[in-house]
Amino acid sequence: MIVEPGELLAAINSPADLKKLSQDQLVQVSQELRQFIIDSVSIYGGHFGASLGVVELTVALHYVFNTPYDQLVWDVGHQAYGHKILTGRRDRFPTNRRYHGMSGFPKRSESEYDAFGVGHSSTSIGAALGMAVASDYKKEFDRQHIAVIGDGAMTAGMAFEALNHAGVEKSNLLVILNDNCMSIDPNVGALKEYLTDITTSRTYNKVRDELWNVLGKLSKFGPNPQQIARKVESAMKATLLKQSNLFEALNFRYFGPVDGHDVQHLATILNDLKSIPGPKILHCVTVKGKGYALAEKDQTLWHAPGLFDKVTGEIHTKTYEKPQPPKYQDVFGHTIVELAEQNDKVMGVTPAMPSGCSLNIMMKAMPDRAFDVGIAEQHAVTFSAGLATQGLVPFCNIYSSFMQRAYDQVLHDVALQNLHVVFCLDRAGFAGADGPTHHGCYDLAYMRCIPNMVVSAPMNEEELRNLMYTATLPENAGPFSIRYPRGEGVMPEWRKPLKKITVGTGRVVREGEGVAVLSIGHIGNYAVKATDKLRAEGLNPGHYDMRFCKPLDEEMLHNIARQYKAIVTVEDGCLQGGFGAAVLEFLADHGYAVPVRRLGIPDRIVEHGTQDELYKECGFDADGIAAALREMAGKVVAQAPVETVLL
Repeated sequence: MIVEPGELLAAINSPADLKKLSQDQLVQVSQELRQFIIDSVSIYGGHFGASLGVVELTVALHYVFNTPYDQLVWDVGHQAYGHKILTGRRDRFPTNRRYHGMSGFPKRSESEYDAFGVGHSSTSIGAALGMAVASDYKKEFDRQHIAVIGDGAMTAGMAFEALNHAGVEKSNLLVILNDNCMSIDPNVGALKEYLTDITTSRTYNKVRDELWNVLGKLSKFGPNPQQIARKVESAMKATLLKQSNLFEALNFRYFGPVDGHDVQHLATILNDLKSIPGPKILHCVTVKGKGYALAEKDQTLWHAPGLFDKVTGEIHTKTYEKPQPPKYQDVFGHTIVELAEQNDKVMGVTPAMPSGCSLNIMMKAMPDRAFDVGIAEQHAVTFSAGLATQGLVPFCNIYSSFMQRAYDQVLHDVALQNLHVVFCLDRAGFAGADGPTHHGCYDLAYMRCIPNMVVSAPMNEEELRNLMYTATLPENAGPFSIRYPRGEGVMPEWRKPLKKITVGTGRVVREGEGVAVLSIGHIGNYAVKATDKLRAEGLNPGHYDMRFCKPLDEEMLHNIARQYKAIVTVEDGCLQGGFGAAVLEFLADHGYAVPVRRLGIPDRIVEHGTQDELYKECGFDADGIAAALREMAGKVVAQAPVETVLL
């Protein structure tokens, strides 16, 4: 289905076309852009509420600034759909987040207007500051550098580190704080309360608006009145808000708060700010999901709702006659509550993803034992370590790709002290349409090399439950990681009694002969399909679910190495340093000469697509696994000794 743009939007193929319009026409452009996003996402899917919330801001930015020469950096990128549509990608927008289609996030290789590739939060200020300093070095003093960051992303340490640095550089940097009190879930923490105080102070806003008008009238008479007005404004902020301004304490000129949905006023303000040198922050108050009533009302649900009827708001969901397997994240969410009911030491921690990882189930049932610490992965890990020093058993649930941001804390604060922290790594392996910024490719490798760390992955929901239970037991009182993928498992009837798994033991899925496939994690279900297919062809491969990448089941590996002539390893993770590499190391260390074929994520950046599309591309879907087993079985036959027949 083709989504037709409105009259003005249809003529905009670049920001240069937008600049041909009058400022009065920006209201209509914003309306048409918002409608185009609603129409497109309802049909093709994608992130929704975030982009609706910054429509007017996006239009004003490209209207005022000379992009791409002026460098515009979006934080995370969920809100960048309008930016993409206005910068020559409107006709490609139906391919958004689809295999071989347009990325759902800003991406430097996709467009010159995407100044910086983003996907993880809180990078915009640091990146834009680097660009600003580079422009100073190259004497490009007319160049503008704009970072658009949400109040949720502002809670991360990286954002404060960049603000602290920018305040002493004096470079030409404009930070736009998109304040909607939301990331994916509602924001938490003292910064949220501070920003709320600013935006709800009626006295401050009234006096601020009057001062802004005076400042505009005086500006024509030279800089001295402006300097006086700045001093008055600064004093007014401190007096009326009963505290010094956080941003001005970091040497930023603070402007706002302003209505982030008044496109004409935004254009005027941004045009004024262009002439003010040094670091500046513009505080824009917006509504996530603006212009679509249901998205405004339930902002978490409409962050990325999937396909929906734009008229009724009905979100399209598949209906099934039989019970379907649950999502792994929901198995985690229900199981941690079950464990916490049995063990009063169990706690839950997540950095701003309670609905994404389903810790919200525990937060509702046990609000004093489950914590959303905001977008702060490093803090989440060290906070968990602090809980563990007091004899508690924290489950720190972080997406695999986000855990990369807290790697030093995993090593320094948890592993070196051998603390009992359970890391549940959601979205491990290919993350699907979110693409390479969110693929959890590396956790098996980066966790495996850390001393004291147990590294595990369940093949199904029952094993996830049992690994979570096992990780709480006193004999396993050290760092313990459990990784599992995005999406559904394979067991409709998944609520089985909890059982202990002996750490470092695998399980036999199927005995065989000739060649064996060794899998770890959910991808083992694809190995089951592959071995079923080969059995129908007359081959009899064995299959072993290893469950642990560290420690390996050495007894099982010894038996496999002696019994089989060839081995195929399968993992939904990087081949360098991962599970297959661990198996190779074991075989080499013990003098086995068994040929091994490793299947997994290759040493390159894999783009976005459905998980099945990406498994196939990388050769470890069911057909790829079957092909590798068939090939290795053929080599075994070819290398078999030929009997000598005496006549």
